[in-house]
Amino acid sequence: MSQRLQGIEEFVAAAEAGSFALAAQRLHVTRSAVAKSIARLEARLGTRLFLRTTRSQSLTEEGHGYYERCRRALAELDAAEAMTDAARSTAAGLVRLSMPAMLGRLKVGPLLLALARRHPGLSLELSFNDRRVDLAEEGLDLAIRSGELPDTADLVARPVGTQWMVLCAAPAYLAKHGRPADVAELAASAHEAVLYARDGQVSSWRFHDAEGRLVEVVPPSRLRCDSAEVLLEAAVGGMGLARLPAWLAADAMATGTLVRVFDEPRPFGFELNVIRSRSRYLPHKTRVVVDWLAEHLPPLLAAR
Repeated sequence: MSQRLQGIEEFVAAAEAGSFALAAQRLHVTRSAVAKSIARLEARLGTRLFLRTTRSQSLTEEGHGYYERCRRALAELDAAEAMTDAARSTAAGLVRLSMPAMLGRLKVGPLLLALARRHPGLSLELSFNDRRVDLAEEGLDLAIRSGELPDTADLVARPVGTQWMVLCAAPAYLAKHGRPADVAELAASAHEAVLYARDGQVSSWRFHDAEGRLVEVVPPSRLRCDSAEVLLEAAVGGMGLARLPAWLAADAMATGTLVRVFDEPRPFGFELNVIRSRSRYLPHKTRVVVDWLAEHLPPLLAAR
């Protein structure tokens, strides 16, 4: 690498991230490496680029001007790399991706394994968990999220399907406790439920009524957990009604161990999106992963 380019990527990343630590995570290097690169850059330029205290850092006046020119220069380099990326027929490099645990293991994981077999140069680092992740802080390229997304200009989202929800229960439970005919009767009843909850927050059940209005219900429950797999097992075991993704309940409903409680006038579903940090260009390896999921994941979630 030309000496004139050394430290520029680290400098721009630190200026945009607001700290050396966050810049290091974005670049997948250590904080010490970022600090040393920027120190060498400042020594070579003979000027201070950052004002540093024990609690914060900010750009100097010279740093602001230098940042704007370096940002434009890197944008040109990114565009050049994007042109060469687009010319490749196969994807190569590492893509880090986070996704909901159960959906990831049963649906997304197998899809990505199939993609990796098609692209021998592609490496994948997959994380399966249901918590909200910060792409920049955790060094992730992509994350799959269900439901509403935060209103931010820092993220780019692409829809990759809808998780349609179904209200189901074990036949033995319904035989013993009765069967609500619709959402209004459900809301007025004392049926027990198994509920999804994370970080102490219970997720309400959402339905559309006959007029298309959104209705939210939180039935009484003896079981609340953050594992969809456990909720499925509890429902099959007769512990109460369950509101589950249709793709997750499909096998149990096919064998009759779970049945649909009532037909909904209009199905309710949570949109799935692949999100990424907004950047100057989308690397070919990342684009291949996103395109693959957008093409192949929706049919796997189509069961209602």
